[in-house]
Amino acid sequence: MSVEVNALLFETNMAEEEKEEMKSFKDLGLCEELVEACDSLGWKNPTKIQVEAIPHALEGKDLIGLAQTGSGKTGAFALPILHALLESHSKQGYKSAPVFFALVLSPTRELAIQIAEQFEALGSGISLKCAVLVGGVDIMQQQIALGKRPHIIVGTPGRLVDHLTNTKGFSLRMLKYLVLDEADRLLNEDFEKALDDILNVIPRDRHTYLFSATMTKKVKKLQRACLRNPVKIEAASKYSTVDTLKQQYRFIPAKYKDCYLVYILTEMSGCTSMVFTRTCDATRLLAFILRNLNIRAIPISGQMTQAKRLGALNKFKSGECNVLVCTDVASRGLDIPSVDMVINYDIPTNSKDYIHRVGRTARAGRSGVAISLVNQYELEWYLQIEKLIGKKLPEYPAQEEEVLQYLESVTEAKRLSQMKLKEIGGTKKRRGGDDDDEDIERYLGVKAKSSKKVKRK
Repeated sequence: MSVEVNALLFETNMAEEEKEEMKSFKDLGLCEELVEACDSLGWKNPTKIQVEAIPHALEGKDLIGLAQTGSGKTGAFALPILHALLESHSKQGYKSAPVFFALVLSPTRELAIQIAEQFEALGSGISLKCAVLVGGVDIMQQQIALGKRPHIIVGTPGRLVDHLTNTKGFSLRMLKYLVLDEADRLLNEDFEKALDDILNVIPRDRHTYLFSATMTKKVKKLQRACLRNPVKIEAASKYSTVDTLKQQYRFIPAKYKDCYLVYILTEMSGCTSMVFTRTCDATRLLAFILRNLNIRAIPISGQMTQAKRLGALNKFKSGECNVLVCTDVASRGLDIPSVDMVINYDIPTNSKDYIHRVGRTARAGRSGVAISLVNQYELEWYLQIEKLIGKKLPEYPAQEEEVLQYLESVTEAKRLSQMKLKEIGGTKKRRGGDDDDEDIERYLGVKAKSSKKVKRK
C-alpha cells in the first residue's frame, strides 16, 4: 500500500493560549487517581510533550511523539494507558481490569526495566501489575510473572518473541495498546524479524504510540507499525539537544586520545561522567586504564550479563563509581539524574546516536556538559553531527603541554591494563569459559584495595 507521508501524518500545532491554560495534569483530562500519583512523584506540571500528547491519546488517537531525551516521554504514554485501564472497568472495580492490556517495547534491557519502574510508581496506588521481559534474566521467573496476569508488559522484542513461542497460555490477542519507545531503533533491521513476529500476533484494532528523541519519516517503516491516522507531536526541532547542555569538541591526534580523556576527567574530578566508546572491548580496556590511574570507573556493555550490567549501573547511580565507560547500550533512555558530563571518546558513526548519548546529561531542566574527542580519522563523522544539530560547536580549551604531562603515566597504565586483559583471556580459556565479568570485578577490586577497606568498616 503506497501512501504519501503527508497523508499518513497529521501535524498538530496547539495554539499558544491553549498551552498556557494547561498548567496541571488535571487540566489534561487525567483521572483523579493519576493526578494524585503524579503529585506523589513530585510531578507538579506536565512537560511540553505531555501537554501535547496526552489530550490526543485520551481521545483515542495513535501518536508519533518526537521530543528531546529527558523531556518526559515515558509519562506521555504511560499516563493515557493507565487512564484507559482505570476507565475500562471502573464500574466493576479495578481488579477486574483486563490483563495484558498494554505492551511497551524498548531496544535495551535497562530502558525496559526503567519504563516498568515508572509504570509501577504511577500505578502504586491502584494495584497495578507489571511484568518485565528482557534477555539475560531467568526465563522461568518471567513465566511466573506472566502467570500472575499483569496489566502491563514491558520488554525487548527478542525475549517477548521467546515467550510468545514457548510460554504456555501466554497470548496478546486481547492487547489494547502498543508502545514503541526509541521507535527509530526498533523500526530498523536489527529488530525487523522480531517486530514483524510480534505485529503478526497482536490485534490490528489497537492504539499505537511511537516515541523517540530522533525519528525516521520513512512511510514503509511507519506502515509496518500499523498506525491509523496518527497525530504527530513535535515538542522539539527534528534533531535537537536541550539549551541547558554545553557542547564542545576537541580535535586531537589519535595517539593522545587517552591522555586527553584522563586530563578532562582529572580536571572535572568532582563530576559524574559517562564515557562513550564504540566497542565492548574498548569499555573494558578504558575502565582498567582509568582504575590504574585511581579514577573510579566501571564498564558497561552488551557483552556483560544482565545482572552485571545492572550492578554496574547501580554502582554508578549510587556514586560508588563516578565514571561509567559504556557503549551505545547505555545511550538510550536511561534516566540517571546526576550525570554532569558526557565524553564521546569515540565519535559515533551514526550521527543520530550523538543526540541520544549527550541526552544522558542536562535532563529535566538541569545543566550538563558534552565533550567530543575527535581524531583525524573521525572528522567526517563529527561534521555529520554538526550538520544534524545545525550548529558549529566551540572548541574545548586545553593546553597540549598540560595534557601531555599525563602521557607517561597513561602509557604505563595502558601497558599494565593490556597485560591484565591478556592474562584474563588466558585464564578464562583454561577455566573453560568462566564469566568474563567476574574477572573484571575481581581485578577492579584488587586494584582498589583502599576503597575495599573503607567498605568493610
